[in-house]
Amino acid sequence: MVDDDVGIQELISVNLSQAGHTVQVADDAESAHRMVSGELPDLLLIDWMLPGMSGIELTRLLRHEVRTKHLPIIMLTARDDERDKITGFETGADDYVVKPFSPRLLLARIAAVLRRRAPLAGEQAVELGLLRLDPSAKRIYARGQALVLGPTEYRLLHFLMLHAERVFSRSQLLDEVWGDQYHGDERTVDVHIRRLRVALTGGGCAHMVKTVRGSGYCMSLSIT
Repeated sequence: MVDDDVGIQELISVNLSQAGHTVQVADDAESAHRMVSGELPDLLLIDWMLPGMSGIELTRLLRHEVRTKHLPIIMLTARDDERDKITGFETGADDYVVKPFSPRLLLARIAAVLRRRAPLAGEQAVELGLLRLDPSAKRIYARGQALVLGPTEYRLLHFLMLHAERVFSRSQLLDEVWGDQYHGDERTVDVHIRRLRVALTGGGCAHMVKTVRGSGYCMSLSIT
C-alpha cells in the first residue's frame, strides 16, 4: 500500500490483516518502487496524491517495466471526477476506488482483481495440440495417455500452456512459477525444463517445449 495518510494506512492494514493478507506500507512512490524492486507483491494499492512522484506516475512507471507490467494495481484516491477515473484506467490501474470507502468494499475489489489476474488458480481444462491439462484432477494427458509430472513441472507446463507461443526468460518463469520470493539460481529453470521434456517424451510432445536462444522458453505447436 502506498499512501502518506497514517489514518488510512492503519485502517487498511488492520482490515486486510484480519482478512488474511500481509500488508507492507510505503509513504511515497519512490519508497514503494524500491520495495517492489526487492520483492514483488500480489497487488498494489496506490494513492494518487503523494509527496514527490504521484500515484499516476508510479503506475505508469510500473507498467513500463517488464517485471511489473502485469502487477495488479488498484488506485485508492479521493479524486472522484470521471476524467480522473478515466486517466487512472488508461494509465494502467486494474480498478479505481474512491475515498471514503468501506473496508468490505475494498476487500471485495481486491478479491475480484486477484481473481482476474490469477489464471493458474482456475479449474478450467487447458488444451494445446495433443496435450490436455486438467487442473481439477491435477492430471496431464497426451494423446489420451496420462503422464506423470512432478509438482514443479506441472506448474511450469500449466503456465506455458496458458501462454502458448509467448517467450519467457528464466527470471520471468521463476517469478511466475516458483514465486517472487524464490531467490535461487536461474539455471534451476533449465533443470525443470529438461525434466518436463522427459515427462512429455512418452506422449510424443517433448518438441512443444521450445528453447529460444538468448531469450528463454515457450510452448509452441510449430515444428521448428
